[in-house]
Amino acid sequence: MKRHHSEISLSEVHQSVDTTRIQKSRWRRILAFFGPAYLVSVGYMDPGNWATDLAGGSQFGYSLLWVLLMSNIMALLLQSLSARLGIVRNRDLAQANRETYPKYINFALYILAEIAIAATDLAEILGMAIGLQLLTGMPLIYGVLITALDTFLLMALQRLGIRKLEAFIIGLIFIIAMSFLIQIIVAKPDAGEIVSGFVPHIENDTALYIAIGIIGATVMPHNLYLHSALVQTRKFKTDAAGIKKALKLNFIDSAVALNMAFLVNAAILILAATVFFKTGRSDVGEIKQAYELLPQHLGSGIAAKLFAVALIAAGQSSTVTGTLAGQIVMEGYLRLRINPIVRRLITRLIAIVPAALVILINGEEDVDRLLIFSQVVLSMQLGFAIIPLIHFVSDKKTMGQFAIKPWLKVASWLITVVLVYLNAWMVAEEISGYFQSPGNIFWKILIVIGLLLIIVLLYYTIVLPFKKTTPPKNITIHDEPQTLQIAPISRYRKIAITLDFGDQDEKVINHALAQGSPDCTYLLIHITESVAGTANYTESVDNETLTDSKYLNQYVQQLTAAGYKAEARLGFGKTAQSIANIVQSSGCDLLVIGAHGHKGIKDFIYGETINNLRHLVNIPVLVVQG
Repeated sequence: MKRHHSEISLSEVHQSVDTTRIQKSRWRRILAFFGPAYLVSVGYMDPGNWATDLAGGSQFGYSLLWVLLMSNIMALLLQSLSARLGIVRNRDLAQANRETYPKYINFALYILAEIAIAATDLAEILGMAIGLQLLTGMPLIYGVLITALDTFLLMALQRLGIRKLEAFIIGLIFIIAMSFLIQIIVAKPDAGEIVSGFVPHIENDTALYIAIGIIGATVMPHNLYLHSALVQTRKFKTDAAGIKKALKLNFIDSAVALNMAFLVNAAILILAATVFFKTGRSDVGEIKQAYELLPQHLGSGIAAKLFAVALIAAGQSSTVTGTLAGQIVMEGYLRLRINPIVRRLITRLIAIVPAALVILINGEEDVDRLLIFSQVVLSMQLGFAIIPLIHFVSDKKTMGQFAIKPWLKVASWLITVVLVYLNAWMVAEEISGYFQSPGNIFWKILIVIGLLLIIVLLYYTIVLPFKKTTPPKNITIHDEPQTLQIAPISRYRKIAITLDFGDQDEKVINHALAQGSPDCTYLLIHITESVAGTANYTESVDNETLTDSKYLNQYVQQLTAAGYKAEARLGFGKTAQSIANIVQSSGCDLLVIGAHGHKGIKDFIYGETINNLRHLVNIPVLVVQG
């Protein structure tokens, strides 16, 4: 874990896709921009959307298709604003918030963003677990636990680069799309009735409630953080023409990707309308129920299997992008970077624990309620991502000529008011039902306090940027350096050298000799890795220990003959800890160690001595590459 002072978002892949290289053809340069929106689009087809689509289709047929279309238009506009922020200001949404709002507001926004990511992850875990159960018959709790393993899949994909990660996600989207295309072909819906579903109308209050649920599940808060960072993975010309071109191509990318997400959601609703609504099964609103009934109505078990496969793909693709959003939020708000695998495990555990507890305590029947709860939690976070975003892209001081036009600003605020109102209404409906039940006074008081704090925070989020008279602080620039006190450190007087009796020893020793003062003492260290040695038998007399001691003393004799002061120490036990103990107890002021250059799986097999060791010693460490 370390403080992150980089000026850029997702620094390990920032501008890693060069769209300016002359040797590329025009079409390849254009296609190089495409990709970020596909990672964003999976959030619009994640398992959390499936329940609302199934309920809408089974209860009201095709009549709510227009709601899906309207939600998609809203999402496209908001995602284009997010991309604009990243392209023009070279900031993700979390960084821009940190530059604009005071610390206490930023901390609250950070907590809410983390809650939103955990809620998203919860829906993805449940979706994948349900998909695995439907496909294999395994208990749901096992499926929940298996989802923890995708942490390692993400790590492998990130090592391959952003384009490989995008290709993987696009592959999963293709699987989802093909699965539903086949199911739609088997179901044979009436094209005329589908078209009629795009005429806006609401039949009753229940339809209104489901429509709100569809809208609320469409725009994910973490996607706005994600998109503003992902567009920065493209390197393009930063003059006015280059920025204008990047904005245009990223809009096309967003339009294609989000329309694909719309088609998937529409396919789920159309499938439910054709298979369930038209056969009188208007009670289907749960994923497992839909899976069980599909073979009965379509006359084929393949459709149900494809349904489960698509569910697993949707959960897996969404969980990968959720991790990236978590990294962006933590680095942007806290300027804190931790090991990505640790970050992934933390996010996953936050989501797995409640899912596992609900299943273990109440059984699998409450899983759909937990899925709905995750969407309610997401709904409460939405305004805190959209409102700052509109402020930022409207600001002519920071956006210049690329600030959004007045008509687009009006449309954005109108969409925000509608989304915040509808989500607030849905949350109020959920909470009112809870308050009508007896008991639970303590939790009811906490809910009231939480809602009041959210209202206050929403007020400050809206008002503060309007009141701000001072220019925004730039949190990505390092503090101004102090005047240097030039005083060279004296040459080292005792240098520890780690050796393994290999080809690299000569190079390591020679580098160490170049660092020492004339009266320097060189401490040669080797860690015995025999069974007896690793058991901490420091007086061990096994063959390996005796041989290691002999070789180490040979090195000492050669250095002494050349006029250097040299000592030898054998260590035992864990390599990094043993070296650190010898270095600290011997009073050394520099450690020289050789690096073998292995990485990836070899690090796992052979260990990461240097990475561990540098945290265990408080002296400089010189790493000599092999």
